[in-house]
Amino acid sequence: MPDGKDAVIKFFTPFFKANPDAKNEIKRAVAEGDLVFLHVHSKQNATDRGRAIVEIFRVEKGKVVEHWDVIQDIPETAANSNTMF
Repeated sequence: MPDGKDAVIKFFTPFFKANPDAKNEIKRAVAEGDLVFLHVHSKQNATDRGRAIVEIFRVEKGKVVEHWDVIQDIPETAANSNTMF
């Protein structure tokens, strides 16, 4: 996604119109210096297993100036007993 507020609005407006039951649950939030990390469970609807997302933001003067993310589909079965959250 390109930088800037307008790009976020342009991306998410049609997404939420197409997926009105989508939910994002923040499982963890950590702030360290100018960085904020969010560990998120994102689902498109109630039957979706969803995706595990880590959002990383660099904040300057109260505004997000950089953003990175890591996204992984939640598998039907895992190779270990750990959960995604």
